[in-house]
Amino acid sequence: MCYDDNALPPDPPGANGKAHGEDIELTAEDGNRFAAYIAHPSHPTGAQVVIYPDVRGLHNFYKELALRFAEVGIEALAIDYFGRTAGLTSRDESFEFWPHVQQLQLPNVFADARAAIARLRTTTGGSGSTFIVGFCLGGSLSLYTATEPMDLAGVIPFYAGLSRDMGAGKGSVLQAAQHVKYPVLGFFGGADQNIPVEQVQELDKALDQAGVEHEIVIYPGAPHSFFDRRFAEFTRESEDAWRRMLGFITAHTSAQ
Repeated sequence: MCYDDNALPPDPPGANGKAHGEDIELTAEDGNRFAAYIAHPSHPTGAQVVIYPDVRGLHNFYKELALRFAEVGIEALAIDYFGRTAGLTSRDESFEFWPHVQQLQLPNVFADARAAIARLRTTTGGSGSTFIVGFCLGGSLSLYTATEPMDLAGVIPFYAGLSRDMGAGKGSVLQAAQHVKYPVLGFFGGADQNIPVEQVQELDKALDQAGVEHEIVIYPGAPHSFFDRRFAEFTRESEDAWRRMLGFITAHTSAQ
């Protein structure tokens, strides 16, 4: 997993707004019921994000991250992947996630994402610019999702596994990236042992082929999961990632 139960997302710059969040249940088009967490800003900007967690699904790090987004005016909803196979049970560290990860199917992820996007848009009367922010497995899934007609404003993968192949005729994440439809801002650690820098460079080329706006950021010396408040030695990288991410969201958010 990317983050244990003690991990916390770094604070974003300018987080002076109030936010409140709540656990909710959503229902996808196939009837799947799954857990989610939604955070509402006191002063919405018109932007909204769907958060794709790591392999453990919806746990505390991503609920806290949703609140951090809401504190800067961005409506945020974090989803769980495992409603079909694990139900609505807890995703604490005792959760045996691998059997459920192995059963994930991309069409089901897309169905859950559509339900999440629809829920966000009920709070804005159908308007709002929607982004997907994903971590590790969620980063991979965000790039896959960006090949679908989802009416997104952009996707923001953190340390997306690029050799992962989840079938559905899309090939590996790198192969699928050639068909991405939306702007991409990607973050990677230069010292991530699971994602070689050469693969990240191949992602950049694949997005060139897709003809979409993109920026791929590699932080030299940073490991996988560097975006964690406990990693004091990577505070500067986390601050830079927040700055770039919020700038990207602002630049791609339609005027209300």
